[in-house]
Amino acid sequence: MTYPSPAFREDRVEVLHAAIRELHFGLLVTHPADGFATSYLPWELDAERGPCGTLVGHLARYNPQWKVPAAGASALAVFQGPHAYVSPSWYPGKSDDPRQVPTWDYLSVEARGTLKVFDDQARLHGLLARLVDRNEAGREHRWYITDAPDDYVREQMRYIVGIELEIDSLVGRYKLSQNRDAADQEGARAGLAAAPTERERELAKAISATQRERRDR
Repeated sequence: MTYPSPAFREDRVEVLHAAIRELHFGLLVTHPADGFATSYLPWELDAERGPCGTLVGHLARYNPQWKVPAAGASALAVFQGPHAYVSPSWYPGKSDDPRQVPTWDYLSVEARGTLKVFDDQARLHGLLARLVDRNEAGREHRWYITDAPDDYVREQMRYIVGIELEIDSLVGRYKLSQNRDAADQEGARAGLAAAPTERERELAKAISATQRERRDR
């Protein structure tokens, strides 16, 4: 992150791991010789591998982004959480000081490290099975990877390759109105909680978590 303001920076690994698991879907960024390359994909987090954990996913073979050197390539994975416009009309303090402007609150996590490729079919099949189980869990009429013929699944696996990003550094930007006083932060939370979209309401829940931490200090 180019300007991780101390007010908004989140460095606790357990908090960031929980956010990655919740957000699940992230942007992979690499920088080959011909410019930047990006892909959006679901990730699995192995918290026990590496100093800050390891992200595991897969790419289509026609996507040249997986063609990294044998020693690996520097890469960045970005997970974007809820975000929303914050109106200054929500701040109680505006009645005393009209010098207020809008802002944008958001939650994001960045994982930097080394990207490597794996082609072990058993490992790749296990990854796919776990991704399916995670995303089908709780559905009334859920789908299992075994519902498809095994030979068909194996054939389709020829068109993908496994990737892993061993995380060297992990940092979060949690801009949740922490720079405002308690009354204004509550005004932002209440305004977002009453907003029409789920994204805004999810952001209000994130602000609530920072309010609890603020009270517990």
